[in-house]
Amino acid sequence: MRAVHFDAFGERPALGELPAPACPPRGAIITVHATGVCRSDWHAWQGHDDAVQLPHIPGHEFAGVVAEIGEEVTGFAVGDRVTAPFILACGRCAQCLAGAPQVCPEQRQPGFDLPGAWAEQVKVIEADHNLVALPDGIDMTLAAGLGCRVGTAHHAVRAQAAVRPGEKVAVFGCGGLGLACVMIALAADAEVLAVDVSPAALAAAEALGATALPSSPDIVERVREATGGGAHVSLDALGSAATARAAIASLRPRGRHVQVGLLLGEDADPSLPMGHVIAQELAILGSHGVAVAEYAELLADVASGRLDLAGTVGRVIDAADLPAAMTAMDQAPTSAGMTVARWV
Repeated sequence: MRAVHFDAFGERPALGELPAPACPPRGAIITVHATGVCRSDWHAWQGHDDAVQLPHIPGHEFAGVVAEIGEEVTGFAVGDRVTAPFILACGRCAQCLAGAPQVCPEQRQPGFDLPGAWAEQVKVIEADHNLVALPDGIDMTLAAGLGCRVGTAHHAVRAQAAVRPGEKVAVFGCGGLGLACVMIALAADAEVLAVDVSPAALAAAEALGATALPSSPDIVERVREATGGGAHVSLDALGSAATARAAIASLRPRGRHVQVGLLLGEDADPSLPMGHVIAQELAILGSHGVAVAEYAELLADVASGRLDLAGTVGRVIDAADLPAAMTAMDQAPTSAGMTVARWV
C-alpha cells in the first residue's frame, strides 16, 4: 500500500510503498478515504511522544470503508462506511465497561503507538468496540475529523464542560480543534468568544457565530469585560502554558476550565495559578478523546443541521501532499480549520 512514513524524528516524511496491515481476529482493516492533518501528528514527528517507534506512519483521524474484518467481529461487515476515535479501547476493562473507553488503561492509538492513517489502509483493533458507522449522507472529507478534532471537541464541550444554554464560553485557540469547540458550544446555545492570534482563524470563528477577540497582552481583562465578569467555561484548544493560564484567569468565580489541547514538549508540565483556582472555586477538567457512545448524539446533531462539519475544514489536499503538510506545521498556519488529505 502507499503510505507516508518517517524514519527519524524531524526528518521530512516520504510517500512510499509499505506492507499492508494484517487483520487481527477481533479487528478490521479500513481503506482510508480521507485523513486529517493534526498538530498532534507534528508532535509525534518531532519525537514529543515516547510511544512512537521508528519507522512510523503518522495520522490518527480518518474516515473510510471496511476492507476486511477479523473472524471474531460481529457488528461490522466489509463495505461499511466507518470512522473510529483515535483512542482505541480494549472494550473489557473497568473503564470501558463503565462507559469511559477514552481513558482505557489498555488503549492504543493509530499514529502514535500503532501505524497511522496517513496510508491507504489502517488497522483498527477491537473493531466491535471502536468502529463507528457513518451515515451515507456524511461526506468522507468532512467525516475525517470525527475521530479526533470534532469528536474531541464534542466530548470537551458537552461531556466535560457540560455547557448549558446561555452560558458564556471562551475558546482559546481556533485551529481545527478550536473551531470545532466553537461550533459545538454554539450548538449548545452558548455565547462564544473566540481568541486567537490569526486573523483567518478569528474570521472563521466569527463566520460560525462567535465573537472574535484577537489575542493580546490584556486578553484576560478583555474576556472578563466581554463576558460581564468572566466566562462560565474556558477551553484551551491550542495547548500551551500561556493559553492555559490565560483561559483559567478569564473565568468567573466557580467557572470551569477544560484543557483539551495537548500540552507537550516544553509545555508538558506548566505552572498554573492554583491559588486563584482555590480562591475562586474553579474547576479544572481534562478532556481526552471521545467515548464511542457519544457519537450517537454527535451524529444526530450533524443530521439535524445543528452542526455543519464543513465549518471545521480549512483546505483539502491530495495524499501526495501530506509530507509537505507535515513540514509546513513548523510555521504558523496560513489557513483556518483543519487540513484533510484525500486518498480516494
